[in-house]
Amino acid sequence: MWRWHKNLNLEMNINKNLVDNFKKHAKISGTLFVLFGATGILFPEFMSVTTVMLVAYLMMFAGITSGILTYKSNKEDWVGWLKSFTLVLSSFILLYYPIQGAAALGLVFAIYFFTDAFAGFSLALSLRPEKIWLVWLFNAITSLALGVLFVIGWPTSSLFLIGILVGISLLFDGIALLLGAAFIEDIDDKTTGDKK
Repeated sequence: MWRWHKNLNLEMNINKNLVDNFKKHAKISGTLFVLFGATGILFPEFMSVTTVMLVAYLMMFAGITSGILTYKSNKEDWVGWLKSFTLVLSSFILLYYPIQGAAALGLVFAIYFFTDAFAGFSLALSLRPEKIWLVWLFNAITSLALGVLFVIGWPTSSLFLIGILVGISLLFDGIALLLGAAFIEDIDDKTTGDKK
């Protein structure tokens, strides 16, 4: 994704406005993510329902957008209308039954984690002579454990697990943003100090 290189200090001087904006917005976003993440960990049911509602609104937006595209491009395309109708109807069902939606989302997460575990085990075994294979093996075991956690207590466990996992993810994203802002600020201060 992003790679650190020695010329970044020069680029930071050229894009001073961009760096200042990143520092400011990373601190704000990081703080909000940490607060949302902590809320999700402390109140997992609330975070699970919020996640389901977010998914529902995204599905509604996708359905409406798909309907507009179908209307403008080919009004006789019944598959496009069916897709739009299904997405909008599903979003209303999720909004009306958020607890059941969390259970359904938990099942989707379980399937994802089992698939990820299978892929991780395959990759680990293919890399076995190398030292890195243990990292992939650990990743696969973690995914398998998360999948089992979702399945063991399904559907009631979904209400807690989704909220906790989303909360943990937001918390660590927030910490990463705050540390990134501090890191850039430290480099910016060193660069400014070198100029004087």
